Amino acid sequence: MTSFEAELHEQRRKNPRLLSDDTTFASGKIAFFQYLSVGVVAFLIITFWDLQIRNPEFYSERAERNRIRSVPIPAARGKIYDRDGRIIVDNHSSFRVRLHRENLKMEHLKTIADGLNLDYDELYAKVKRFTSRPKYEAIMLKQDLTPGEVAFVDSHRGDNMLPELELIHGQQRLYPKGGLVAHVIGYVGEVTETELNTPEFAKYTQGDIIGKTGVEREYNDSLMGIDGQQQWVVDNMGYLRYPVKDLKEAMPGKSLQLTIDLDLQMVAELAMEGRRGAVVALDPRNGEVLAMVSRPAFDLNQFAGRIRSSVWNAILEDPAKPMLNRAIQAQFAPGSTFKPISAIAGLESGQIDDNVRVHCTGGASYWGHYHRCHSKHGTVALHHAITQSCDSYFYSLGAKVGIETLAQYGEMAGLGKKTGIDLPHESQGLMPSPKWKIRTYRQKWFPGETISVVIGQGAVTVTPLQLASAIGGLALGGQWYKPHLVKDAKVPAPRTASLKQENVEKVVSGMYGAVNEGGTARASALPGIEFCGKTGTAQLASKALVDRNKQLGEELKDNAWFVGFAPRHEPEIVVVALFENGEHGDRAAPIVRDVIKAYMDKKQRAATNKTTAQTVREAMSAFALLQLPAPVAQQ
Repeated sequence: MTSFEAELHEQRRKNPRLLSDDTTFASGKIAFFQYLSVGVVAFLIITFWDLQIRNPEFYSERAERNRIRSVPIPAARGKIYDRDGRIIVDNHSSFRVRLHRENLKMEHLKTIADGLNLDYDELYAKVKRFTSRPKYEAIMLKQDLTPGEVAFVDSHRGDNMLPELELIHGQQRLYPKGGLVAHVIGYVGEVTETELNTPEFAKYTQGDIIGKTGVEREYNDSLMGIDGQQQWVVDNMGYLRYPVKDLKEAMPGKSLQLTIDLDLQMVAELAMEGRRGAVVALDPRNGEVLAMVSRPAFDLNQFAGRIRSSVWNAILEDPAKPMLNRAIQAQFAPGSTFKPISAIAGLESGQIDDNVRVHCTGGASYWGHYHRCHSKHGTVALHHAITQSCDSYFYSLGAKVGIETLAQYGEMAGLGKKTGIDLPHESQGLMPSPKWKIRTYRQKWFPGETISVVIGQGAVTVTPLQLASAIGGLALGGQWYKPHLVKDAKVPAPRTASLKQENVEKVVSGMYGAVNEGGTARASALPGIEFCGKTGTAQLASKALVDRNKQLGEELKDNAWFVGFAPRHEPEIVVVALFENGEHGDRAAPIVRDVIKAYMDKKQRAATNKTTAQTVREAMSAFALLQLPAPVAQQ
């Protein structure tokens, strides 16, 4: 070994070789990277196979969705007209904004809430509720944006700003102002999650605008129409760039013509101004609702978009209950307006006739209890008893006919059950009977209770619509048509009763006397019009209770009712007015009088215009016959 080799060997002994210089170790590393490369390639091949062979449609659709977005084209709801073709509910151009969750950044929610005047906590909770739903489902944030809110969305649509917002142009409901026809029309709003879980609204999707109350809800499927869709190309930031094509044009909803007469409606609305109660006007010959008022009302335009929680809570907490449709939902004792039904029950059962007289000294005792009359009427027969609304006479009638007969004729007239009007949430009132009391209270009926029912007090309750239908059908001689709000609707055959026409005439004669022969509604007589009616004063509490609760004041005052119809024979219109806490029925009578006068005046104007038009046509025809042939032009 040379000295050089010996020196090299000594250096290697002192400095051992690194593992990286070991060929055995290097071959292990190479093998590891080779296996890793094979694994990566295998993964890529499997993924490619999944994309291109196994699920090409699925991934192609997802890729296309990233490039193309379907933007809804909201369908305009059908318009609503009155019976003469005048628009009650229209639409106007508006913008709404949606939130796309694919592009959502939670830190943007505060800015969005401030810019759109939304409550941040409500917006945050709404977004959280959608976390379990597919990402591509957008959230409808707000409808009927103000110009400032539209400007906010437009100004924040640039890159890296608020890509999650999308403006949609559509149609918004335009309702009458001042609550006109509010409870009949109803309002629209976004379908709620609770509603989506019911069979009635199962076919709709989140963000759809549906009818909530009134005819908007009852005829929602017809009014709603079918939304369209348009495809837009979107960029990598999710912004709409340009439309590709129309997928589907929007189909507007069908228009609806109501039986409501705006002229009569306006008169009834003005008559109820500042009062609580309801007015219903019907054509008893076919069941068409000519006017329906419930006061207090509410501004429907507050509901056309997204109503603020503060406004909604204020409406709900209002003690006057403006959302209650008193025409079909208020259930009160009818007072003496029930007496025509009591009278027909007594006449038809043979318990009374024109010769039956009762001496009224201001009240009478039955079954150990004294029942007062509002006056001392002396000796009265049926006609005078209806005209002057003598309670003593009807106490005697009730003791004779009994509760079974009263219930029979009350139910015959439609009391105690829904009329079936085409509005949601109608109440059915109550026509008490021994069966009802046993079923409800497990107690027998006491004869003394009949004394209250026969004058429209006690357990009997009606809605204004029920009373209008009942008295209108009675005045027709025993024909009750189903009330309805849509013009030219298919009306079922009326319910009929075999009433003796002479008995019906006796009741009608008494109601004619109440208005025209110095009766309880004499101040509301209409010269030249055979206006018949009946006043009603219904207690809400006993006089003793009222005296003990002076602080309640107005709330315990009697309700005032009036039901009237015209003309006397073959009536064309029947009107009921409920004036809550009005104290006396004669205070409700002018409301009915004004509506009936408006109806008759309009009828007279129409007849005059028709006669004038016919005269003009006849004159023109006669003049045409006198015309000479046109002269021949000179050559």
